[in-house]
Amino acid sequence: MSNNTNTPPSQTTDCPEIAVPIEIFLVIGFLSLSENLLVVVAVIRSKNLHSRMYCFICNLAVFNTISSLSKTWENIMIVFRDAGHLNSRGASELRIDNVMDTLLCMSFVGSIFSFLAIAADRYITIFHALRYHTLMTMRRTVAILVTIWTLCSVSGFLMIGFFEAAAVKIFFIVVFFTALFFILLLYVHMFLLARYHASRIASMPGNAGHQRKSGLKGALTLTILLGVFVVSWAPFCFHLLIIMVCPENPYCECYRSLFQLHVLLLMSHAVIDPAIYAFRSAELRSTFRKMFFCSDQTVCKFCI
Repeated sequence: MSNNTNTPPSQTTDCPEIAVPIEIFLVIGFLSLSENLLVVVAVIRSKNLHSRMYCFICNLAVFNTISSLSKTWENIMIVFRDAGHLNSRGASELRIDNVMDTLLCMSFVGSIFSFLAIAADRYITIFHALRYHTLMTMRRTVAILVTIWTLCSVSGFLMIGFFEAAAVKIFFIVVFFTALFFILLLYVHMFLLARYHASRIASMPGNAGHQRKSGLKGALTLTILLGVFVVSWAPFCFHLLIIMVCPENPYCECYRSLFQLHVLLLMSHAVIDPAIYAFRSAELRSTFRKMFFCSDQTVCKFCI
């Protein structure tokens, strides 16, 4: 998953490979790394954000941080390689590159399952508001997070260790589209029920009605996040599909020539997510303000 694809030799084509300057990759990498670390620190330090929903959001930010870190480090290695200080075929360099690619695969699978967890949490918040704290206990939240990390770790090592096998590429694509299918089903059911209950929200008791309204807002935020994720990752998944379906077709070669743009989209995803959090979440905006603009001058600027 480096900036240079290991696809079959190019056939005769009128589509030269589109090259993205390495400086753009580095800027986006450092920007996304800083933003997602800021989200993680905000959720950890602020007691107002110690809820189930923000646990999953923090988990998603951690996977974005891993993705940003792996791609930034990989691009730094490319800079040193182009300067003649690294051997791209050296044993240690290849091992480091495999580690970076494993982390990127882990972040992809982890992001998918984090979206599933957030969608399930929003569903419970909206339609089982009175039983939310019974159904979504902190112990269950921790169990879900441990399961996500276990699945993404195993998947990441398998994807890199056996990436040349067609079965692994198929698994990568199937995971992407299967997860999107289940999220779509959950969303269709969620919004159909939301329409049914919309007229009853105002008449519900204060806490339950407020929690349901908050859940609907959270569901809309998740919709935006999911849309950004699909736009960012779908071209790369389609790239893998193209490699398997038509590895020697000149027209497919035209699509593969856009590989670096697909990688740029992957990295941009980790930049956009924190901006969506900050725009949609009043609690997170308030935490950011307290982190940088404390009213008490005797306290450090990163206080909460």
